[in-house]
Amino acid sequence: MQWGDEAKGKLVDLLAPRFDCVIRYQGGANAGHTVVAGDEVYKLHHIPSGILHSDVQNFITPGVVINPTTMLQEIDGLAPRGINVVDNLKVSERAHLVMPWHMIEDATINKVSVRGESIGTTNRGIGPCYRDKVGRTHAVRMVDLIEASRDERIATVAEQKTTLLQQLGATDEELASIAPDKMVALAASWAERLAPMIADTTDLILDAAEANQTMLFEGAQGALLDIDHGTYPFVTSSNSSGVGVCAGAGVPPKWIDHVLGVCKAYSTRVGGGPFPSELDDETGDKIRKLGNEFGTTTGRPRRCGWFDAVAVRYTARLSGVSRLALMMMDVLAHFEELKVCVAYELDGKEIHHVPSHPDQLRRCKPVLETIPGWNSPVDHARSMSDFPEGALSYVKRIEELVGVPVGILSVGPDRAQTIFTEEAAGMGLA
Repeated sequence: MQWGDEAKGKLVDLLAPRFDCVIRYQGGANAGHTVVAGDEVYKLHHIPSGILHSDVQNFITPGVVINPTTMLQEIDGLAPRGINVVDNLKVSERAHLVMPWHMIEDATINKVSVRGESIGTTNRGIGPCYRDKVGRTHAVRMVDLIEASRDERIATVAEQKTTLLQQLGATDEELASIAPDKMVALAASWAERLAPMIADTTDLILDAAEANQTMLFEGAQGALLDIDHGTYPFVTSSNSSGVGVCAGAGVPPKWIDHVLGVCKAYSTRVGGGPFPSELDDETGDKIRKLGNEFGTTTGRPRRCGWFDAVAVRYTARLSGVSRLALMMMDVLAHFEELKVCVAYELDGKEIHHVPSHPDQLRRCKPVLETIPGWNSPVDHARSMSDFPEGALSYVKRIEELVGVPVGILSVGPDRAQTIFTEEAAGMGLA
């Protein structure tokens, strides 16, 4: 519900056994989902978090862009741990591929700042891949890997990309790495291993919906990074809010019954861009250390701040959220006093919406409400009755400000450290 990294991977893993299908609908390997199961820690980037459950069918749909090399590395990392991905993962033949030239293009362009501030891309080639998807001329899709015309298609695009990247300033070494013969051979190796998983996921998912199978859609990144509705241009390249589900997965709205909005009990952001409630001080450092706020994909330290109720109310309305999942409550247990951003002050005027222009949002000062902390651990809590009064008051205030009830509370990384409130029953989760 904010800028991503909200611990949604844990929730998808926890909820997956209750569903027949888990579906990833947008983003690429720039997403990182960390799942803790007992003593095992899994860091997933492409593969849906439901993969840890052998009886759940997982799908990667057309809205996702896929780096086959990264995906195969992920598959190979799961195999020794007893997880055979081929058995319960289908990848859309319509999904676009992140090619090596996309990563070169990403790094080259990212060296140029936007008004003195870098967008903060992970250099995974995601933006350039989506750019080619919309541009069509240089796009390569998963289905191209299994077509007879594959080698000709890959070689042609590699030649054209080499010419374009040379003009952008790519090095001779970088250009040599995407030579047509190398790219043709690489694509052939991808096809050999991925072919058993490539399918028309749109057709399969619609069949599952019509058969009344239950489906859980897993987002990547955060709603404020949505390409159309986020804090543009400091966003990702896909519709990462709830409105992206239908287009990315190929599922009409009538099949979606509930939306679970996942947000930390505080705010974080990775990369550039305005962040009204940011704490660039000792308090921010304390939150970062207590929450281990470093990116799953890049290891970058996350910027930390107080919970931004203005932003979360916006994304909750945008995504049609039915219930909130309030994560990382254990981190706030170490503070005697908490603050929540309840409004912005823009050029001397109080506002309650998220401005669309980054310069306006950058000028926004947080209007903070002070809430007494509870300053006692909650990682042992397994029900609402285990919570200190201060923690319950904090949850209630978040509900009031956002306008959505809290259905799930998380007090640690393990599956057992999760509390389902009475409100979760309305989604069939309790």
